[in-house]
Amino acid sequence: MASLSGKRITLIITGSIAAYKALELIRLLAKAGASVEGVLTQGGAAFITPLSVEALTGKPAHTAMWDERSYEMNHIELSRRADLIVIAPATAGIIAKLANGIGDDLASSVLLAKNKPVLLAPSMNTEMWENAAFRRNLAQAQADGATLVPPQTDTLACGETGIGKMAEPATILAAIEAHFQAAETLSGKTAIVTSGGTIERIDSVRYISNFSSGKQGNAIALALAQAGAKVSLVVGNTKEPAPQHPNIEALPVESAAEMKAAVEAKLPADIFVGCAAVCDFRVSNKADKKLKKEGGLDLQFEENPDIAKSVGTLPKEKRPQLVIGFAAETDDLIAYAQKKRASKGCDLIVANDVSQGAVFGQDQNTVHFVTKDSVQTLDTLPKSQVAAAILNWIRERL
Repeated sequence: MASLSGKRITLIITGSIAAYKALELIRLLAKAGASVEGVLTQGGAAFITPLSVEALTGKPAHTAMWDERSYEMNHIELSRRADLIVIAPATAGIIAKLANGIGDDLASSVLLAKNKPVLLAPSMNTEMWENAAFRRNLAQAQADGATLVPPQTDTLACGETGIGKMAEPATILAAIEAHFQAAETLSGKTAIVTSGGTIERIDSVRYISNFSSGKQGNAIALALAQAGAKVSLVVGNTKEPAPQHPNIEALPVESAAEMKAAVEAKLPADIFVGCAAVCDFRVSNKADKKLKKEGGLDLQFEENPDIAKSVGTLPKEKRPQLVIGFAAETDDLIAYAQKKRASKGCDLIVANDVSQGAVFGQDQNTVHFVTKDSVQTLDTLPKSQVAAAILNWIRERL
């Protein structure tokens, strides 16, 4: 058992029969050296008593927004003083609140006020687990940075057999230990991540861009930040909010030229991930005012700088230790990715097929890791898990 000495856990216990397992999880966390504070929803307190949680944690169990025993704003302080927020068991209801920013009780308000990572151990009936609305909520929670400890397939409390049984306390403990181990692996490292699309103006009201949502780049930035790296997230055209983490500095830009300048301003760095969909060309004769349709459009183009190439081909003393580029293609995916890796000087190209509108704006991605010596195809995964795979690739080489 790894030591969790000095680590502070806020444990949210919700209304599932698996709530009784939370008591064993508290015992295991305490044995590993962690300090635990318990938060019970109304449903959680229907299954286990606050007194039992207090007996094992040695601290008051929190059930209400305003506690007569304290003048603190519990929903804020329970997040601020924790190193990790664990929800075990996590019902479909609490995950829906987490995904949609609903704070209508203490537990959901802690999640809404959080500035710390969240780990989920779901517990529910199989039909609920497979429900389309729940799957959307779970995907959103993961995209926002939550870590999932998957449920088991077994006989459930209702007597049915299927997926939905909460992971065992020892498994959840191992996930918590892995979280803290991962959070230290890139400590002291700096990273630059580009995300979203770029905008190339035609005139004062029109522009050329693409369908990139920024979801994958944001997920990568968050994964690196959670692993301890200081991340400069250079964000182009996207409707997605930049992930909130103390290690992330978001730098909004518009054009490819602005993105390149922002990247160069943050060099030197240990890691570069060029996930943004940068327009290959810009309008060289753009107008300062709106062009009238009566005059027609006579657009002239010039090539934009290749940001990944400009970083990947830097002299060794200035180049990041790892340079990762992306290849979004509609045909001959691997061949183009291999060509791009060589020409751009990248250590890794993450290749994805974007034909028929796939990938852009979606919550899942199917990628291939293309290096000088190999091609690795990953399963279709949530973009947060693609980010985790990229993080693991980086860890192994740093």
